[in-house]
Amino acid sequence: MKNIGIVFVCLFQTMACTQPLDKRERPIGGSCEACDLMFEGIPSTLSWETSLTDPSEPGEPMIISGVIFKEDGKTPAPDIILYLYQTDNKGLYSKAAGQTQAVRHGHIRGWVKSNAQGEYQFKTIRPASYPNSNSPQHIHPIIYEPGKGYYWIDEYQFEDDPLLTSAARQQVSDRGGSGIIKLNKTNGTWQGKRDIILGLNVHNQ
Repeated sequence: MKNIGIVFVCLFQTMACTQPLDKRERPIGGSCEACDLMFEGIPSTLSWETSLTDPSEPGEPMIISGVIFKEDGKTPAPDIILYLYQTDNKGLYSKAAGQTQAVRHGHIRGWVKSNAQGEYQFKTIRPASYPNSNSPQHIHPIIYEPGKGYYWIDEYQFEDDPLLTSAARQQVSDRGGSGIIKLNKTNGTWQGKRDIILGLNVHNQ
């Protein structure tokens, strides 16, 4: 790709860039299928909390929160970008009307940026399993450490999901720490907590 005439904007608030992929940091810790789609449509300003859906989205509302820690598992890590995408309440990565960016990830997607205490929170709906499959419900997360690179961590999965069998649990690798979380339902909203440790079980960084 020629660089002459290419105009790019580095997003000051996120330290991410919309320039060509060959000018961005590469994925680390092995292959990261379609992870670069996280940069498509990334806002210029990110908050530690967001909503992946609007109130009209069909499905059971859910709120997930947690703390992102540095490699020591104790020190909060500020300014880390967490990108998320998931299926809708039919188990599909459905496209929004007029959506042209990251269509493969569907319309339920978004970003948070950890605050000074490493905290993050996102609101969404509880995802459905893929149609006619034994795949557990899940949310895909990608971590971006500005100045270092980006990588996938274990999916968010839910202890009460009947499809999360013993065999399915054996497939997890605890990248970033366990993604299997306990949900409680309060006033009609599922709530859960997951902490993340940067680089944990992410090899060849």
